[in-house]
Amino acid sequence: MHDLRAEPSTDPISIYRWRDGLYGVDMLIAAIVHLDFFSWLATTPSDFEGICRGLGIKARPTDVMLTLFCAMGYVEKSGGVFRVTTLAREHLVKDSPWFLGPYYASVKDRPVCKDMVEALRTDRVANWGSFKDEKSWVAAMEDEKFAEGFTAAMDCRGIYLGQALAKGIDLKGRKRLLDIGGGSGIYACSLAAHFPELRAAVFEKAPVDGVARRAIGKRGFTERVEVIAGDMFKDALPRGFDAHLISNVLHDWAEEDVRRILRASAAALESGGVLIVHDAYINAEKTGPLPVAAYSALLMHSTPGKCYSTLEMQGFLEELGFKNFSYQPTAADRGVATAIKP
Repeated sequence: MHDLRAEPSTDPISIYRWRDGLYGVDMLIAAIVHLDFFSWLATTPSDFEGICRGLGIKARPTDVMLTLFCAMGYVEKSGGVFRVTTLAREHLVKDSPWFLGPYYASVKDRPVCKDMVEALRTDRVANWGSFKDEKSWVAAMEDEKFAEGFTAAMDCRGIYLGQALAKGIDLKGRKRLLDIGGGSGIYACSLAAHFPELRAAVFEKAPVDGVARRAIGKRGFTERVEVIAGDMFKDALPRGFDAHLISNVLHDWAEEDVRRILRASAAALESGGVLIVHDAYINAEKTGPLPVAAYSALLMHSTPGKCYSTLEMQGFLEELGFKNFSYQPTAADRGVATAIKP
């Protein structure tokens, strides 16, 4: 049984980044070859709405794309207007003698790249992994075999991230924590390991609830971490908890769904309770960091979501009456936002 308080002797951040940033290059290929985005922007500096309108592309993927290109150093924003940088003007604009478009054109038919173009134009979520015989991520998670494999992937990630989360927050004095959409329960177990007085519950829908029960049992936390079956979009959250955790969940959902989840938390959390939102965050200016911007491209491709900025999250929470918003980085390009329900 692995001790959830044990630390690795090395930092795995580079290994996380290779996987998380996998689709960032495909978005760049799509923009250079299929949209000729940089040539267009070089002659037509525009605000966000102007870019969407001028290129016939949708808001969510455009937001992800512009954040990525700002983080890459190919686009800059001033006074609400986006322009190409000197680097992009010399190498990504068609009339430059150093234009690298043909170099990228040779890989323009990659399946993920094609899906990026479709996503930009329609905002439709692609099939998981761009496999044509696979469902979208939301639909695939209803399948027990897919859900078990996906949850296992998130579980191994959480063994490291969960400890960093536990060290980044103070739950002393908190008695009961509800882990909303908690997957395998790895984060709830990690927090229980670090805070001996804490009892936790994982709120998950079938078939993931069964996966969570088995994983929690194998870790020896059955006495302190229970599983409550329910759908966070259909069922009221259980009450009686003075802490709520939403870890690596909101980035999978569109803004209206994020607001629904946070509203449900605000309704169920005890007064004086703390809401903990652990995720990969874009900075307030939406200029990076680059690893998170690239990860957001993957999420935009395969889910209805994206990585939200710290400023967006603060706005969501303050609209619901939460106070004392704070944010701090944890590990592997993740961070934790907390707020208190008055």
